[in-house]
Amino acid sequence: MRSGRRLGHLHGRRLGRDFGYLWGAYGTSALGTWLAFGAFPLIAIQVLHAGPAEVAVLSSVGAVVGAAVAVPLGPWVEFRHKRPVLIAMDLVRFAALLTIPAAFALRALTFLQLLLVSVVVAAADITFRAASGAYLKTLLPAEDLLVANARFESTTWTTTIIGPPLGGMAIGLLGPVATVVADAASHLLSALGIRAMGGHEPPPERREAARMRAGDLFDGWRYILADVTLRPLFFNTALVNGLVMATQPLLAVLMLGPLGFAPWQYGLAFAAPSIGGLLGSRLARPLVTRFGQHQVLVVAGVLRAIWPVGLAFLGPGTAGLLLVMGVELGLIFCCGVFNPVHATFRLERTPTDRITRTLSAWAVTTKASTALLTAVWGVLGALLGPRTAIGLAGVLLLATPLLFLRRAAAPPPEPTPASSRS
Repeated sequence: MRSGRRLGHLHGRRLGRDFGYLWGAYGTSALGTWLAFGAFPLIAIQVLHAGPAEVAVLSSVGAVVGAAVAVPLGPWVEFRHKRPVLIAMDLVRFAALLTIPAAFALRALTFLQLLLVSVVVAAADITFRAASGAYLKTLLPAEDLLVANARFESTTWTTTIIGPPLGGMAIGLLGPVATVVADAASHLLSALGIRAMGGHEPPPERREAARMRAGDLFDGWRYILADVTLRPLFFNTALVNGLVMATQPLLAVLMLGPLGFAPWQYGLAFAAPSIGGLLGSRLARPLVTRFGQHQVLVVAGVLRAIWPVGLAFLGPGTAGLLLVMGVELGLIFCCGVFNPVHATFRLERTPTDRITRTLSAWAVTTKASTALLTAVWGVLGALLGPRTAIGLAGVLLLATPLLFLRRAAAPPPEPTPASSRS
């Protein structure tokens, strides 16, 4: 009975009015993003009559170029107040997305405009996430970071469950451009919510030189690669995320093609297991309290890598659908535990004056590696067949825990002091 009251206290912990505004802004923009999930490819196909090659370019090149654009923004944001940056990135996304329905209404929409908007939104997304991580560390004490990150993770999976079905209904009734309007509006509401927070943000540290040095662009990567605990985690998360996402197009081809699943069954196979993310995010804090941060990080990191290989045995019918749902449920549950613990550990390990650059470098690498691996697995799927390529990705995922298991027995060393920054 006592442990139940303690668990409820952890989940109901009050983090203050300012965090409430930040959390609400995050949830609003996340819901808008999931409402518009897949809208760009649909617009390209239905409105601009684009072919498979153009859709592939829109999905991959936009993300990669956006990541490249975000590289210099990390050092630039580091030494500025983060709340104005968050508001600015929301407004940039709002304005960029709103150009699409405007051009559509004027019959002036082009594929190039879709590509440019995807680049701008990708760059703004990365910058917003990096700045929000830095802002969160100044907003809350260290002991509340895991609670906050678990709530963000829970919100992510909640919007993942409800966003695409609602977006699909809106697309069916009003067309794909309507969901882009909803996505744009969500970023405007997010900016207004962050603006309403008020409060006083601690002034960022000022560097000695007034102008940004070229070396600052790569300082985030230098810090990650020099840290003995962040470095293996960095490579592990980039590979796991990239390999998991790279198989999604192949799985769609396999399920909707040779195996004969209906589109609603394909959607159900990925929407329903997202409940596992909600459960995992709620268990993250109690598990860390009982077993320790490092132990939970390693165990959840290992377990999330063992599920995808099961997709290589996917067959038709009810059994095949249940197999996909079981694999995705296990994977998403482990990710729901791992992600908030990983995000908290990363914030704790990184000095305050390096957070934005470090998180930017991490996000840029993740987006770029995912786009690259998706392209590679597209080629492998064409050469070997979707099932074989999915199985190969699953086998490689089984090896990813080796990147950090060798350090699992040792406690993580203390982070590099901020004062040692060159």
